[in-house]
Amino acid sequence: MEIVALVVVVSIAFAGGAALVYFLTERTRKETLERQTKLDRQANELTDFRAKLTEYNAQLQNRETDTAAREASVAARIADFQKRVISYDDLANENRILRLDLRRVDVELRKQIAEDGATRNRQIEIDTLAGTLAKRFLKDNVAWITKSLTADNFAASKQKLKQVIAWCREIGFSIDAKEEESLIADLKREYERAVRAQLEREEQARIKAQIRDEEAARRERDRQLAELERRRRAIDAALQAALRDAHEAYSAEIENLKAQLAEVEMNQRAISQAQLTKAGHVYVISNIGSFGEDVFKIGMTRRLEPMERVRELGDASVPFPFDVHMMISCKDAPALEKALHRKFFRCQVNKTTPRKEFFRVRLDDIVAVVRHHHGDVEYRADAEALQYRQSLAMPDEDLQFIESTFDEAEDAIEDSGITTVQEGV
Repeated sequence: MEIVALVVVVSIAFAGGAALVYFLTERTRKETLERQTKLDRQANELTDFRAKLTEYNAQLQNRETDTAAREASVAARIADFQKRVISYDDLANENRILRLDLRRVDVELRKQIAEDGATRNRQIEIDTLAGTLAKRFLKDNVAWITKSLTADNFAASKQKLKQVIAWCREIGFSIDAKEEESLIADLKREYERAVRAQLEREEQARIKAQIRDEEAARRERDRQLAELERRRRAIDAALQAALRDAHEAYSAEIENLKAQLAEVEMNQRAISQAQLTKAGHVYVISNIGSFGEDVFKIGMTRRLEPMERVRELGDASVPFPFDVHMMISCKDAPALEKALHRKFFRCQVNKTTPRKEFFRVRLDDIVAVVRHHHGDVEYRADAEALQYRQSLAMPDEDLQFIESTFDEAEDAIEDSGITTVQEGV
């Protein structure tokens, strides 16, 4: 039992010693682990500190380098500044020179101011004179345009007026829109008067011409009747005297002489009439607006004023007046006209009626034929066709104004009684 108890005691003691050793060893192990962890942490901190120290050293070296560069720059600037330092005497001399320069500048400035004032005054005078000249230019041109205004050139006159206004504005003469409208309105009023005057003149001229023609025809009839009556009486008296004095044997000879006398008189009248009707003018005219290019009318007139025939052809039968390319005065106008008609027979526009004198032919060919039969002749190659070209370029505003002006003028003429005079002629 004692042995068992001893064994038990020894076992307990051994277990207690083992436990004690364990507790003591475990504590040491934990402390060792904690110290190792602390040492590792301190080693890491030391490593970080060394890295930071290396970085700081690099930054310090960079700063030292930058500082050295700045010191060198400052030294260079100080040296440059030292070079630029001016002594008092130099400053005084420079000051004196500057004062002299300022005095010269002041004198030049005063002189320039005086010259500028004179220049401004001169410019004012020039502007005033230019304004006066521009006003006179505008007034003279407006007067000239108004004076040359007719019933056929309103669009061209208006364009000329606008061109004059544009010229005035280009040279600096101010013409506002209101004044321009006033000038155009004045031009329109003058045009209305020109249209009325022309229509009245044309109507009066037509009436006078009709009266003159009728009076001339009446006088010619009276003269012819008087002449016939005088000749009849003279012949009757001569016949009566011859019959009284002659015998029956000579009656056949008397009749023969009477027939011969009548034949001679008839021949004389025929010769005189032929000589009278040969002289005249052969004209070559065109109307591009009505018939197009390269269409010419080749005709003849015996009127003393051949342009009357041209104006008559362009009055109402065609929309535009004719342009004259040739007006040939010759002693035998029918022969020249016939030669031209024969030469260009196949060029007639209306081939079914040869008496229509319009030919589609080149003007050079007509000139060649005229030179062959008549000799050298003056001619105009290009047709003006003024009203046709103006009609193409005319704005609707001007077209409406011209139409209303003619309507009002015609109404005024009808109301004035001129038509009544015409009807009473």
